[in-house]
Amino acid sequence: MDYETISMEISSKPEYVSIIRLTTSGIANSIGFSLNEIEDIKVAVSEACTNAIRHSKDNKVTFIFKIIENGLCIEVKDNGIGYDIDNIKKPDLDNPKENGLGIFIIESLMDKVQIQSEINKGTTIKMTKYLGVDS
Repeated sequence: MDYETISMEISSKPEYVSIIRLTTSGIANSIGFSLNEIEDIKVAVSEACTNAIRHSKDNKVTFIFKIIENGLCIEVKDNGIGYDIDNIKKPDLDNPKENGLGIFIIESLMDKVQIQSEINKGTTIKMTKYLGVDS
C-alpha cells in the first residue's frame, strides 16, 4: 500500500491538543474532506489525544497520519497504563458520565477504528476516515 506519512510527537500536555487539531484539519483539508468530515475527524482525534495525554507515563504522545489512496488513517500512541480492551463497557447514553464516552465518540465519527492496548505498555488507537463515505 502506497501512502504518505506525517509523524509528530508532543509532550502530554492538554494545551497541545489544539496543535494536533490544527494539524489534523490541515491534512484532512489537503486530501479533500468536506468541512463536516474535517470537524468529525478533529473531534475523534481530540478524544484520542485527550485519552493518550491522560494516560501517558513518559510524557509523550505520538501521532502518525497516513494519507492513503481513499482517505486518512491516524494513529495515536501512548506508553501509558494500558487497559483490557475486551472489558470496555458500552456507555449508558441515558445517564452519561464525564468519562467513558471517548471510544464511543471515536467509533461514531470514524469509518474504521482499531484499538491495541497492553497493561503497563500503552495504547494505540488507529482511526480511518474514507473520502466520500457517509458515516
